[in-house]
Amino acid sequence: MDCCGLLTAQKEPVPLKSIEVELEVKDHVATLVSTLNYENKEDKPIEAVFVFPLPRDAAVCHFSAKIGQTEIVAEVKEKQQAREEYDDALSSGQQAFLLEESEESPDIFSLSVGSLPPGESASIRLEYVTELAVQADDGLRFCLPAVLNPRYQPQGSGGSEGASVQVTSVPASLVPYSLSFSARVSSPRPVSKVESNCSLDPLQYLNTEQTQATVKLAAGHKFDRDVELLIYYKDAHQPTAVVEAGQASAKPGTLMGDPVVMLSLYPELPQSVMSSLSSCGEFVFLMDRSGSMSSCLNNSESHQTRIGSARDTLLLLLKSLPMGCYFNIYSFGTSYEHIFPKSVVYKQKTMEEALKKVEVMEANLGGTEILEPLQHIYSQPCIPSQPRQLFVFTDGAVFNTKEVINLVKENSGSHRCFSFGIGEGASSALINGMAKEGGGHAQFITGTDRMQPKVMQSLRFALQPAVVDISVTWDLPKEVSVTVLSPPITALFQGQRSLVYGQLTGQSSEAAEGCVTVEYSLAGHPSQTQLRFSLNPGEDTGLTVHRLGARTLIHSLEMEEREHTGQGDGGVKEKVVELSVQSGVSSSFTAFVAVNKGNSESIQGPLVRRNVPTACHCYQLGLFHPMCLAGSSLKTDFSNVVYCAQIDRIAPKCLAGSSRKKAVKTKGFFSGLSKKFGAFGRRQKPQVIMAQQIEVLASPSYDFGTFSCEETEGTMLQQPCRDTLLQLVSLQEASGCWPLDPALAVVLGKSREEVETSKPASVNQEVWATILALIWLHGFKMDAKEEWELLAMKAVSWLRAQKAPCVAECVEAGNKLLGSNVQKEVLGL
Repeated sequence: MDCCGLLTAQKEPVPLKSIEVELEVKDHVATLVSTLNYENKEDKPIEAVFVFPLPRDAAVCHFSAKIGQTEIVAEVKEKQQAREEYDDALSSGQQAFLLEESEESPDIFSLSVGSLPPGESASIRLEYVTELAVQADDGLRFCLPAVLNPRYQPQGSGGSEGASVQVTSVPASLVPYSLSFSARVSSPRPVSKVESNCSLDPLQYLNTEQTQATVKLAAGHKFDRDVELLIYYKDAHQPTAVVEAGQASAKPGTLMGDPVVMLSLYPELPQSVMSSLSSCGEFVFLMDRSGSMSSCLNNSESHQTRIGSARDTLLLLLKSLPMGCYFNIYSFGTSYEHIFPKSVVYKQKTMEEALKKVEVMEANLGGTEILEPLQHIYSQPCIPSQPRQLFVFTDGAVFNTKEVINLVKENSGSHRCFSFGIGEGASSALINGMAKEGGGHAQFITGTDRMQPKVMQSLRFALQPAVVDISVTWDLPKEVSVTVLSPPITALFQGQRSLVYGQLTGQSSEAAEGCVTVEYSLAGHPSQTQLRFSLNPGEDTGLTVHRLGARTLIHSLEMEEREHTGQGDGGVKEKVVELSVQSGVSSSFTAFVAVNKGNSESIQGPLVRRNVPTACHCYQLGLFHPMCLAGSSLKTDFSNVVYCAQIDRIAPKCLAGSSRKKAVKTKGFFSGLSKKFGAFGRRQKPQVIMAQQIEVLASPSYDFGTFSCEETEGTMLQQPCRDTLLQLVSLQEASGCWPLDPALAVVLGKSREEVETSKPASVNQEVWATILALIWLHGFKMDAKEEWELLAMKAVSWLRAQKAPCVAECVEAGNKLLGSNVQKEVLGL
């Protein structure tokens, strides 16, 4: 076929030409309008299907299509009804459009553009609103997902009936459509800065107060990675309330007809209590060791792998735990492992045993099956007076996201869940959902982020006393009542926002005020935060707050429906459908459908399906999709293979090239092939496998086993040299002290003799070594203070317990030895 226009990896035309995105951020609420421009350059009508990611909490609230001068606005309908209308329209030769949420994961949508005639163009307009999450450094994070890593499906799992969406993927560098992106930011407080993982044009302020600004992507950006914006305001932690007027055309008493209030609460927790970290708890770390964790953490020059960074992070975590707590480490892939049969007391012996096993952890456990290890963890009885804190690390995305989140919610009363999404393409639905339902905090590690600061921030949250007995009380005029749309607040953290939505029913005067009081108990100390607000609707915000409130209520009802599945409660689904249709906000039970009924002429000719490819990172794929690799004939062409070094499993028919006679060079081996072609032991040099051998990959029945990334023989692949901070941390004992070890002198850049002879005579070796370590941290590693602060606090507590004499003399001698000037008070001594 003589193809024209944009082509996929399999030489099929791509009807999607470009995506234009306009983002408007008002304080912490984002409204995104995306225009997808399609053009059919073929000689027959096509159906273009595009599967793409959206933020988990996005409320999709508008979907329309423009063909020529005709605009068709889609309606929200029950999903099966919408699918039938779409199919009926196509079968009768009408143009039709369908947008629906995946039944497995609320952050995947499928857009179908049906019966686009030859030579015709269409513009699809998609709009959604979402809340922006607060990061550990107080920045608000917006992410426009581009990378959609196909969800790993556990072996033997068929998924729910009709639920599977076919994801067509190409390597991120081969995405055949362009992106233009601009953002407008406004807030009552000045905009300090906007940062991104992509190149931006300079921030342009629109007023002298710097409360409004615009920014856009630099020219030449390809939509080959997630677009992440971090927005910083001055004095961001201010409680606010926004009251939005109801829709004039909607019936009073309904959600869309009544005013809706959005409360943004930042409870100030007593500093005296927050500074006293807990010395108890059961800390369970669940680490992803699927094949994709072998890939690089980010695009920086360090080339550190995700599993390597995870090992370093576990080192910091283990060194920062309080003596006497309990801990365990689980890791998972296709199967799962644990270091101890059950959680053990944290002490020097158990810490050393755990670290020995952490040091040899590799990304060699295959796929991403997280449900089974979670079930095992939750089956373990909780330890009295040791609150369970679960830390989950994964770079993947799973097929059964909703099932995983539901499991976390079922066990939310017995633990807090802190989740970390590593790298682009990690499912926001999975990471945010686990933290939200588990009363914890979610973090995403992307771009050039280091994993350690974000994880240590969450550990600090976990070590703080748990806020309990949280209640929200409304004080409103007697003629006004409120229906709360949000689930109860289950977790409060210092500096973290809590959002509450409420539907206000009744009439009030313009001067009327309302008051909300949040009461809670922290370490036995009752506290409260109050927010007074005007009941008079503010400036016109459209229906943004209503739609976010509706999406919040829909999420809660969907979770309730899953809990009652099979128990005869069919009314919840009907409530979701009714609310979704009424508010115009998508749900898992509804879809947007638009039919061009004004087109009198039916479209002739057989309809050809064209799957629009989505960006993927091949090394992250759970199931390696055939479309990922370019080429032609599988059976005869094997050279020039695109090699994907880190994959969870590989599917048949994914290799292509040009010449059977040539060899295929690989950096690693598939462990399942070793039985067929001899033992490929670890630590061997890169192999050359002839094409005839790889033909086995074409057999659908072949069991590929798991993949392990091999290293070169003799020299091996050079691992990044562990930095001096981690070397120092690795020498600390569980109690918090450092031994006077020759390795400590190396880290300090001194000889063993220099360190020993500088020690004041009346001080023992551990006290001297510990003070030296603290001086070095404060003197030379302040840029990484977030990473070592907790273990330094433990060291200071140990020193105080020793009641060592001559501390001032030690600090003076240490400063002289290290060439620093750190005061004793700065060390906390």
